[in-house]
Amino acid sequence: MATPSLRVSLVQSDLHWENPKANKAHFSKILAPLANTTDLIVLPEMFTTGFSMNAEHLSEAQNGPTVQWLVETSKLLSSAIVGTIIIKDGANFYNRLLFVTPLGVIHTYDKKHTFTLAGEHRVFTPGVARVFIDYLGFKICPLICYDLRFPIWARNNVAYDIVLYTANWPQKRIAAWDVLLKARAIENMSYCIGVNRIGQDGNGHGYPGHSAVYDSLGKQLSTKEYETAFIQTIVLDKRHIQSTRDALPFLKDADDFTLR
Repeated sequence: MATPSLRVSLVQSDLHWENPKANKAHFSKILAPLANTTDLIVLPEMFTTGFSMNAEHLSEAQNGPTVQWLVETSKLLSSAIVGTIIIKDGANFYNRLLFVTPLGVIHTYDKKHTFTLAGEHRVFTPGVARVFIDYLGFKICPLICYDLRFPIWARNNVAYDIVLYTANWPQKRIAAWDVLLKARAIENMSYCIGVNRIGQDGNGHGYPGHSAVYDSLGKQLSTKEYETAFIQTIVLDKRHIQSTRDALPFLKDADDFTLR
């Protein structure tokens, strides 16, 4: 049996501020060439709106137009797609990650660590559980932006293969983004994927991209320029994870703990 590989496409892009229609049209256009060429497309956090706290106006239901767009686009491109949008569920708003497969399967993860510096905690309800997605032979742990600063939430005590962050991470703290992505890969002995936006949002915050992929030893696999729009597809090999953990069984020596 062949060892699984996964083609992952990083989509680093500017976003139209609080304009879901324009953003979906933009992504439909730039993603079209990826049809039948990749397995997983990773979009920035809040890819339809930018990092907005205007949840009352911008939120959608779980079965709303953006989720339907994701289902249709995933099927059209024959690729899973992952990104976050503002979801209203009952009386609560969530910064919800959606991982949609070409078969129409929808996995969700609600952002655990709401960004208090921007008041996200006053608008959005935090998630309470980690999610692990089995896709094409890889176990994936999807997380969102500010989650990156909290290593215990990403701790690899379940033998996942990929930890994935979708983000709106600003220019002024981009050095932390670079270091923490690499650290999450090394300490969890997994691939680490981070996709960040570029451009300026409606609040005047600038975003420099720096989207990247690291292997389990902290080697950067992505090669595109940091601060420009790009799409890059990188092949992840399950043999790398297996051989690294066989040679360096560091995860077996990790402290035991229980996440609450």
